[in-house]
Amino acid sequence: MNRQDIKYPISVDRGLGRVAQESQYGRHVDQLVRQVLLTAPGERINRPDFGCGVRRMLFAPNSEAAASLMQVTVVQALDKWLGDIIVADEIEAEARGETLDIKVSYFIRSTGEKRYLNLDVMNP
Repeated sequence: MNRQDIKYPISVDRGLGRVAQESQYGRHVDQLVRQVLLTAPGERINRPDFGCGVRRMLFAPNSEAAASLMQVTVVQALDKWLGDIIVADEIEAEARGETLDIKVSYFIRSTGEKRYLNLDVMNP
């Protein structure tokens, strides 16, 4: 299968003079997951409900209740926006001091490959 996936963040391949492509599908899907997690609802003009807004937790009080809420939010956002591409296997959110640890494991539907993403949101 010859895929042409755009690399994220979007950049220009200077050698070819066009938008850079991501050659590995697994990495492309990782980038899609990051986009969903790090985009705040309302940030995209034509898709105001896109994303789950992990960054908004940056200045929020960190607690187990906040971690539980973020865990549910991540599950719902990944299912809504990437449900046809991935199957979320395990999603954990844990409040540790000033850090909210988010761990996501998922399977890519088309390849069956299991992937992992660890994201730390730290309060300043």
